[in-house]
Amino acid sequence: MPIEVRLDVMLARRKVKSKDLAAQAGITEANLSLLKHGKVKGVRFGTLARICAYLDCQPGDLLVYVPEKGAGGEDAAAGESAAGQPCDS
Repeated sequence: MPIEVRLDVMLARRKVKSKDLAAQAGITEANLSLLKHGKVKGVRFGTLARICAYLDCQPGDLLVYVPEKGAGGEDAAAGESAAGQPCDS
């Protein structure tokens, strides 16, 4: 997936335990663990906002776009729209 979750990095920088963040964000420790390891398909903006407020950071500190490489080293998504359809160039 081209979105990489770096929540573990921010937790370490802020010296915050996952247990404490889960309690403050109003989510279970299990769901926070899934988020930390990039095993979720989405996150609610409200949850993301509570995480950012508690960690005093921006969403971009937690989520990073990393382009996938296709054959030939080009971006696999090049030439496609957000819906995955070819773009007219």
